[in-house]
Amino acid sequence: MAEDRDITGVWRGWTGRLGAVALCACLALGAGLPPRARAAADQDATDQDGTLLDRIVAVVGNDAVMQSELETRMQTLMRRLAKEHSGPLPPRDLLTRQVLERMVLERLQLQLAQSRGIQIDDVTLNETMRNIAGRNGLSLEDFRDRLVAEGVDYAHFREQVRNELTIEKLRKRVIERKIRVTDQEINDFIASQTGEGADDTEFHVRHILVSVPEGATAKEIKAAREKAEALRDRALKGEDFAHLAATASDGQNALSGGDLGWRTGSELPSIFARDVATMEVGAVSELIRSPSGFHIIKLEDRRGGQQATIEQTHARHILIKTNALTSDQQARDRLNRIRERIANGEDFAQLAKANSDDTGSAVNGGDLGWTNPGDLVPEFEEVMDQLKPGQISKPFKTPFGWHIVQVLERRKYDGGQEVMRAQAREILLKSKVAEQTELWLRRLRDESYVEYRLGPDSKG
Repeated sequence: MAEDRDITGVWRGWTGRLGAVALCACLALGAGLPPRARAAADQDATDQDGTLLDRIVAVVGNDAVMQSELETRMQTLMRRLAKEHSGPLPPRDLLTRQVLERMVLERLQLQLAQSRGIQIDDVTLNETMRNIAGRNGLSLEDFRDRLVAEGVDYAHFREQVRNELTIEKLRKRVIERKIRVTDQEINDFIASQTGEGADDTEFHVRHILVSVPEGATAKEIKAAREKAEALRDRALKGEDFAHLAATASDGQNALSGGDLGWRTGSELPSIFARDVATMEVGAVSELIRSPSGFHIIKLEDRRGGQQATIEQTHARHILIKTNALTSDQQARDRLNRIRERIANGEDFAQLAKANSDDTGSAVNGGDLGWTNPGDLVPEFEEVMDQLKPGQISKPFKTPFGWHIVQVLERRKYDGGQEVMRAQAREILLKSKVAEQTELWLRRLRDESYVEYRLGPDSKG
């Protein structure tokens, strides 16, 4: 246990520490350290003769940040700043305190991750290291050699990557999985961007108005609504919208088939600009109420704006739910046996029909159809996105239970409005995550025991 550790040598960075720390009572505001942990944390690192080898610069929960760790991080930062900036660097003492504060926050998050059983295995870490090397156009061996040539300790760098992956996984669990972006928020965002002229998208719109007189009675309003609903129903059944507008609309453009022509979002009437911006081409809107009556809109076409594609995934899965009779271990073991049967030649679809607790997809052999980014819960997509077509995952857990998933195929899809909505969702999600992460870190910092010991004699 960390409480029993006598700090009698140079602490070796990140390794060997995480398995011994936990937030426990230290997260309570003002709780301080357990007595034995404080006794250990009160000691700097010395050799047998009492010569100072290292010193504590911050106590974090029942852990400590050592001067050597801070100095290593500072050297890395200074090298990077020297490469990226030609002018004078910020004052070193200011950078030192900023780096130390970041290290404190990292340590608090790693402690919390350890207490929740969050770990990054070597297989995942090695794959991430290969990806980092690949993004730099290097093999893993060449990447390691370059780091060493630049004075970077490769083992320390590798463990720092592990820490970052651990923190990312923790944040997904405690923050991102709780954040949802609603359809209404997406609609509002797209409408605001369109209304502000953020792009050059134009819309070809037709319009039907069933007017309601000023001071109308409830009976008159009801009659107008019923007329509008009947017209919309006829349009949905395939009747020509222009003909319906010409014969039944009270709008100024009725005789031209309700044609409003090509207009940008800012040129559309504000009462239905939002609806138009979020509609598919060819779609007919719901009834839109305004003081003048009931409106029906048909989006004939759109042009301009950014064109983009999204990657869709076609996958199938088998779900085993946990309950009073089925534990996590039992669900995982059962899926491992099913996975082995598939590897031995049994049909995935038949096994899904017979075993999956997802009744909606089980009847289709576990088939989820084509999905867009953001359609499925983050835990599921995180695993699915790492698979190659034909590959079957190991059992993994989501809020719904335990799964295995097989990716069947992927495709690039020009989704038009779907692309716009996917982009809007991603922007909103990132904004919410950033805001909630800042609040969460502030709360974690405020509720934790932290003592700074960065004195004037510090090398920082």
